[in-house]
Amino acid sequence: MFFLSSFIILLFLSYYITCFCGVYINTQIHLIKDSIISLIISLLIPFIMYLLPGMFRIPSLKAIKANRVILYKVSQFIENWIC
Repeated sequence: MFFLSSFIILLFLSYYITCFCGVYINTQIHLIKDSIISLIISLLIPFIMYLLPGMFRIPSLKAIKANRVILYKVSQFIENWIC
């Protein structure tokens, strides 16, 4: 049911966008450019968000005991702050 309703909505939205770009011809380039920018941002943001805590955890495994706890706590703080 979910996939069927999602597919129907997707078809309706693609028809709507096609009609919109057919009426307003000068918006096609802006629509494509903004869609690509949105896709790139939506793929990069999670990658950066989950890479930051790992950047602190890997050095915490290699550090001396005093710094190990501090780096691990910083990585936990960043992980909890992101989520």
